[in-house]
Amino acid sequence: MTPFMDRNFLLKTQTARKLYNEYAAKMPIIDYHCHIDPMEIYEDRRYENITQLWLGADHYKWRAMRSCGVAECYITGDAAPEEKFQKWAETIPDLIGNPLYHWTHLELQRYFGIEEPLNGDNAMEIYRRCNETLKRPDMTARGLIRKSHVRLICTTDDPADDLRAHELLAADPSASVVVLPAFRPDKAMRADKPDFPDYVAKLEQVVGYSIDTAADMRRALSDRIAYFADHGCCVSDHGLDFCFCVEADEEELDAAFAAAKAGRKITAQQQLAYHTAMLIAVGKEYAKRDWVLQLHFGCLRNPSDTMFRKLGPDTGYDCINDAPNAAGLCGLLNALEKAGALGKTIVYSLNPSDNAAVGSIIGAFQTDSQIPGKIQQGSAWWFNDHKLGMEAQMTSLMSLGAMGHFNGMLTDSRSFLSYTRHEYFRRILCNLFGQLVEDGEYPADWNTLGKMVENISYYNTLHYFGFDKWLK
Repeated sequence: MTPFMDRNFLLKTQTARKLYNEYAAKMPIIDYHCHIDPMEIYEDRRYENITQLWLGADHYKWRAMRSCGVAECYITGDAAPEEKFQKWAETIPDLIGNPLYHWTHLELQRYFGIEEPLNGDNAMEIYRRCNETLKRPDMTARGLIRKSHVRLICTTDDPADDLRAHELLAADPSASVVVLPAFRPDKAMRADKPDFPDYVAKLEQVVGYSIDTAADMRRALSDRIAYFADHGCCVSDHGLDFCFCVEADEEELDAAFAAAKAGRKITAQQQLAYHTAMLIAVGKEYAKRDWVLQLHFGCLRNPSDTMFRKLGPDTGYDCINDAPNAAGLCGLLNALEKAGALGKTIVYSLNPSDNAAVGSIIGAFQTDSQIPGKIQQGSAWWFNDHKLGMEAQMTSLMSLGAMGHFNGMLTDSRSFLSYTRHEYFRRILCNLFGQLVEDGEYPADWNTLGKMVENISYYNTLHYFGFDKWLK
């Protein structure tokens, strides 16, 4: 019997163990997409207890607790921290095969030195031990970043953000990690949302002029992109329900914008046309600055009206959208390319059924030989960042593309303990490569294999995003 989550966890062959222990394990982390609050890094936040650190904003755990019949008061409600932790611990044994089981125990091992499995019986003892550890001087936000060997973080920031926390961090010589903003203009793109008029008013205050037409919005986004660039930004991120490309003339765009700004409902076709026009506009700005465009799609958000009214967005009630994406993605990439706006682009689908389509589509747009892997398939994301999901995504990418240029893992988390997901990914990566070698499908060329593992773990991201200038 293989021991529970020992040093060879997920590494089934000697080749896999050599690749992980001698190459992957030593590599630093670049967290190029996350939802951490940069002010918490600047203020070097200290957490009062493990519940606050672990359960405070983790909708992955919230979903699991609900699936096990835990009452909402122990999840997002006003139950005491120790009560919430107890309920989480009681949930854990039922999560066999769920990545949360592995992540939970990796975090307990790496940050708290706790090797025994968590359950309802030992919950209060582990709660006490974790809280004692959190009192140590090195267990603050910055301390956890240092422990995780993180060298650079890109947060997620709205065009209207003032980036004050980034300015403070940039001026702080004691900050050991580079923290850069990432441009996430979804609210400016969704003219069909009820809060769009309020958002436009907010953006008008930031840019200092009225936004009355589609051209005005293009100008506002361009101005904010320049502002973000001045603060070191070199990556954007866009969330799409599904992929699309709907073209319209300027008169149609202005009519849709005027209606939306006035709070009137616009048609789905008008929204898609407006969204397409804005994506092409910002794509041009990104391309001329050599920014990376990230496209995350395939999510169906807030399907439960009852829980959306009760708790709001981002509370664990989203799901995978199975809308067709291949034609829409091809149309969008083609429109960007024709407009001279298709720069470095990473494509992520939340639907694992899209893996092969995405892998073949990115190969159809590799039109700049000077940038290896210019159009990338992103790592297994959200509902797919488990063992089977990562294996499926990487196996598909290996089958259809050039795995050696893959940018590897992102954290996509709000927690400072989630960096163990990079270890999880690297172990799965090395196990995949190790099996290919053991099966005689790739030579035991340690120089080539080792360098490839190091590249996927760190160097590909460093060079692709242009982080070299920050991490010399």
